[in-house]
Amino acid sequence: MHSQQVTAEVERDSAVGDVPGALRSPASGADRAPLVFDVIIAGCGPTGAMLAAELRLHDVRVLVLEKETEPKSFVRIVGLHIRSLELMAMRGLLERVLQHGRQRPAAGFFAAINKPAPKDLDSAYAYLLGIPQPVIERLLEEHAIELGAQVRRGRAVAGFEQDDEGVTVELADGERLRSRYLVGCDGGRSTVRKLLGVGFPGEPSRTETLMGEMEVGVPQQEIAAKVTELRETRQPFWLRPFGEGVYSVVVPAAGVSDRAEPPTLEDFKQQLRTIAGTDFGVHSPRWMSRFGDATRLAERYRVGRVLLAGDAAHIHPPTGGQGLNLGVQDAFNLGWKLAAQLRGWAPETLLDTYQAERHPVAEDVLDNTRAQMELLSTEPGPQAVRRLLTELMDFDEVNRHLIEKITAIGIRYDFGEGPDLLGRRLRDIDVKQGHLYGLLHRGRGLLLDRTERLTVGGWSDRVDYLADPTAGLDVPCVLLRPDGHVAWIGDDQQDLNDHLSRWFGKPAD
Repeated sequence: MHSQQVTAEVERDSAVGDVPGALRSPASGADRAPLVFDVIIAGCGPTGAMLAAELRLHDVRVLVLEKETEPKSFVRIVGLHIRSLELMAMRGLLERVLQHGRQRPAAGFFAAINKPAPKDLDSAYAYLLGIPQPVIERLLEEHAIELGAQVRRGRAVAGFEQDDEGVTVELADGERLRSRYLVGCDGGRSTVRKLLGVGFPGEPSRTETLMGEMEVGVPQQEIAAKVTELRETRQPFWLRPFGEGVYSVVVPAAGVSDRAEPPTLEDFKQQLRTIAGTDFGVHSPRWMSRFGDATRLAERYRVGRVLLAGDAAHIHPPTGGQGLNLGVQDAFNLGWKLAAQLRGWAPETLLDTYQAERHPVAEDVLDNTRAQMELLSTEPGPQAVRRLLTELMDFDEVNRHLIEKITAIGIRYDFGEGPDLLGRRLRDIDVKQGHLYGLLHRGRGLLLDRTERLTVGGWSDRVDYLADPTAGLDVPCVLLRPDGHVAWIGDDQQDLNDHLSRWFGKPAD
């Protein structure tokens, strides 16, 4: 049996097996804490909370450790894009979330180029939901706890040791906990990633930007006129209404207070006066922050029994509002696969598909945010490209492609050759029992059979079945994974059985 021990205080030595960064003197079996949990998750942000809930759907024993003693207090508005809204609908969370959000058109995301949403986007949830970040974090945490996850606040991971059977996690106060897997959902400065020794290559921040939400003291028409006047010549700069007199304000940070210090309202006023000739009477900020354009992607999402998700695996500028969504979607992809591994029915390579599928998605997000940041530059070259792209987005195909990219509904995982729908997520179609997503609340697979001739047979303990010749599909049958992606299309039972084995392991006896 090999093991890996990683702590913040000791230096790493040579690797053992395929696990880098192991130490020469791992703790002996007698020193290990008893195996109490199946999965320990570091970080109770949206990614960690969603992952905990997904695991609990399959009775996985989950502990979430959050280093902060209290939830975030600042009221920052974040946007849930179309794909994230679909995921909420799949788990019966959408109505709860909608009560606390404000719907906006699914438009103007790419580099803040103001174009209308394409017509007939392929989703029942073709809008952006603006929602306070503390609220969405609270709702997802409550959801995980309702399903039976444990959450402990004020508990920070300081080190861990992994071996063939599990992971021993050491907390900052010296307590040691034992689980079968550890997942780092602990943000861009992830302790888990650093201690694991996984590389985080990319580009450091080159430019800094101030971003906040605050009230204004002038009429909306005056703001709109000034923003229109300056939009083509001064980037990044915008004021966007969020209702009730509150605006999202973005201005360059160059020349204001020390980057190590939180920005002040006076910093925003100074920059607004420099750019627009007026500070618009901004006051009563809800939150203020400074962000850079650092862009980094973890080299690996998994090392042995330790995995990474969310900002622990990738960071990028907030342009396009993709960060929170990307992390929640990571969790949705990983949850059922890790649960399958723990329940003992996962095919041999199933857990490896987490990185195989999500790493390229993150690469694409990093690339599109790099492009957007270039288009926000005030230099003549980027501004010329911005004007050209603005013209091209008048073509529906271009506008649609960019919106589908930002909102993640254009993702197609590589499941091999087959119809275009294979590997894509299936929209929330009408079925005889109501809506498709209402059948996915339990986080199981689903065979939708329009022929009424097929069966899930020995996989019925992990795959549901619906015979519905009236379902709104133009193919005979589809097999859906728990994350709503189409794993198989056809009408042949033996071919179906092969794909059930590929994604859901051997049939039960």
